[in-house]
Amino acid sequence: MTTTVEERWDQLHRWGPYGLLALATAIGAAAAHFFMTRPEMYVAGGLVVATLALQVWWGAPEPDHTARMQMYFAVRTVLAGALTWLNPLFSISIFAVVGYFDAGRLLPARRARLGLLATAVTMAGAQSGGLPPVTPLHWALFGALLVLNVCLALVFAHLGDKEAERTAERAATIAELERANARLEQAFAENAGLHAQLLVQAREAGVADERRRLAAEIHDTIAQGLTGIIAQLQVVTAAPDPRLARVHLERATALARHSLGEARRSVQNLSPAALEHDTLPDALHKTVTDWSERTGVTARFTVTGTEEPLHDEVAATLLRIAEEALANTARHAHASRAGVTLSYMGDEVTLDVRDDGHGFGPAALPPRSGTGGFGLDGMRARAARIAGTVSVESEPGGGTAVSARVPLVPHD
Repeated sequence: MTTTVEERWDQLHRWGPYGLLALATAIGAAAAHFFMTRPEMYVAGGLVVATLALQVWWGAPEPDHTARMQMYFAVRTVLAGALTWLNPLFSISIFAVVGYFDAGRLLPARRARLGLLATAVTMAGAQSGGLPPVTPLHWALFGALLVLNVCLALVFAHLGDKEAERTAERAATIAELERANARLEQAFAENAGLHAQLLVQAREAGVADERRRLAAEIHDTIAQGLTGIIAQLQVVTAAPDPRLARVHLERATALARHSLGEARRSVQNLSPAALEHDTLPDALHKTVTDWSERTGVTARFTVTGTEEPLHDEVAATLLRIAEEALANTARHAHASRAGVTLSYMGDEVTLDVRDDGHGFGPAALPPRSGTGGFGLDGMRARAARIAGTVSVESEPGGGTAVSARVPLVPHD
């Protein structure tokens, strides 16, 4: 398993002091007769045992600035000074050398510099030949070495501050990443719920839209066809001439066949049969002609502008609007004349259906059809599906005009 830099530093802080203490004790013992009397040797041995006990008791402290850590660092510094006082070779012990590395770990920021200064004094005393200095030269050497060690202490303090800043930045970055991850998880959960909700709404909207489409298609095909069949059969009932009755029976039969075919095409969501082989102007012309023959109302179809092939949906929408508008004229207007105009106007197409019937006031719209009310509302809904509009103008005794405006979308 790969060891990280942090783990290596932790191992050094845990086991390094034992190795340094053993090395310092061995060197100090080898040169003890040069620096210490026999009683001082016994005192130094006791201090070494005390330092070992302190290190075993302490173990590997974690770098949180508690009172226990500060006490540990203070006792260790006192022991380091005492050992150095007895034998300068003990300056390489853990209490003198490691103090540079541990001050920032074990002490608060304000006291870390004092700990570094105490370590510098101990190191300078050992390097100048022992404490206390005796001669003026000894004092001068001690001062110079103290300045050097203080500079080293300042360097270590600066490095410690930088390391603390990096640690704080890493901790802040990790905390921010954790918060960001939490927000992302929450957003993912919300998005999953929203996605599921949108799927349900899309299915419901699709079902509702398909129901509206089928209802409008049934109204525009079966309902209108049945109305025409009833009208033809009523004429047959009242017709004294058998030949005339036969003509209306044939018309009723043709209407029934046509309505059946349109109903099948509506269920399969196909274009109207009139547009299967004809363009929109031709289909409208036939629709107006057939309507005029069935109702006996004089009707005229006109095309203005330059004719262009239209997208199937646009053509089907305008044809259905024309059929519904003519059906409304036959049912409600009691008109004698009607006109249908298809106009190509650049980027849009307009369809106008006019009659000279009774008309109605703005507050009295014609009654909705018995099939569920898909008259004007149905026309507006059809136009809206292709970004178009339907407007109605009428007044009592002044006839009615229905105008549909849709974008001119060319055939693929």
